[in-house]
Amino acid sequence: MSYLLHIDSSSLGEVSVSRQVARSFLEGWDGKVVHRDLAAAPVPHISAAGITARETDPAEYTEEQAAAAATQDALIEEFLGAGAYLFTVPMYNLTMPSVFKAWLDQIIVFGRTVSHEGPSRVAGRPAVVISARGGSYGPGAPRHGFDYVIPILQVLLGHQDMLGLDVTTVIPELTMAPHEPALAALLPKHEASMADAHDRARELATRIAGGMTAAR
Repeated sequence: MSYLLHIDSSSLGEVSVSRQVARSFLEGWDGKVVHRDLAAAPVPHISAAGITARETDPAEYTEEQAAAAATQDALIEEFLGAGAYLFTVPMYNLTMPSVFKAWLDQIIVFGRTVSHEGPSRVAGRPAVVISARGGSYGPGAPRHGFDYVIPILQVLLGHQDMLGLDVTTVIPELTMAPHEPALAALLPKHEASMADAHDRARELATRIAGGMTAAR
């Protein structure tokens, strides 16, 4: 059984709802976990050196290109080595935390993790995205259509022309309801969303781990 690559991106540490739900997933996971906390140790944003290194003979690298390529290579090998993925990606200002986008820009590389011809090297591998948000953005909500986290990640992570992972989302909503008086009436919906998120996280962990064991 290969490892689970767990990528955290919430800045809130232990009080992060996304991280709390991820812990429920990990409680149900039976296997090795490789954890990368992007809030505690951010990866560099993609640079000119990193981009040009992709098309340069390593023998001709500048010092900056060599350093950028080494970072990128380590992140890509870590990504490719996983058999399953757990991403905690809360909504910040309607989109993903910048540290997670920086990580994506380092590991999404055509010819290595994404293919111009056929499926990617990780196509079909299971991935769970846990994305907490202060409000609600689903059908019928006042801000329906304002979610620029999940739709983007479903393309980048899940589309067959990109990474092609088998993506499942877990979305605990209305996390501001316990703290914002104007949202007090929505507290029961928040509590139900939280309970469902924790239950789904545990169930997904058990199912994915079992599937990987059976496939050995």
